[in-house]
Amino acid sequence: MRSPSPFPWELVTFDIDGTLTTGHGWAHIAEVLGRTAAFRAATEQFRAGETGEDQHLERLLALAEGARLADLEAALESTPRIRSIPETVAELHRCGARVALLTHNPPYVCEWYVRKYGFDDFEGVRVPEPMGGCIPRSGPVHADKTELLDRLIRRLDVDPHRSVHVGDAAPDVNVFRRVGGGVALNARNPAVRAAADVVADLEDLRELWPVLAHLVPRG
Repeated sequence: MRSPSPFPWELVTFDIDGTLTTGHGWAHIAEVLGRTAAFRAATEQFRAGETGEDQHLERLLALAEGARLADLEAALESTPRIRSIPETVAELHRCGARVALLTHNPPYVCEWYVRKYGFDDFEGVRVPEPMGGCIPRSGPVHADKTELLDRLIRRLDVDPHRSVHVGDAAPDVNVFRRVGGGVALNARNPAVRAAADVVADLEDLRELWPVLAHLVPRG
């Protein structure tokens, strides 16, 4: 069923882990690669405040260091995800919107999602490209989704107030404030739910379309 008014968004951006995936995607990657203990240790220290966002992200990316890209892509293929991602991306395209990923994931993860589900573009953390079919050490990384958003907005030449972001975690809160609308999708963090313009708890992503169609851009 179509909204009686034109679709209000030029760009819809999605987080990956915890938004498109059910649970943290790197937990599944760690399990497939046999590095669950390292994932748990990194997560526990981050939650305890012993590491910051940048160091935590660096430790997550280190879980893939030395792995074959083919093995990591197999882990991505088997990662539990919300239903109907490609159908939702296609529906947003029919509404005239571009659909992109805005995530702390590296390009080799984002590119897989683009190929698999038809996203138009992505912005993620910048790390060395895989070499010889293997994933190299990422080195220091900087986790700032607002910087990623700014790069994406400039490249696609879209109005940030006609852009809406869908996410579930603390880094998404600052993105909500920089765009015309924020959707907390299956977010467990009360602060994220409070910061969003609308909260959606869904098992099928197709149910997000009417939420976006009737969400009025701020400003």
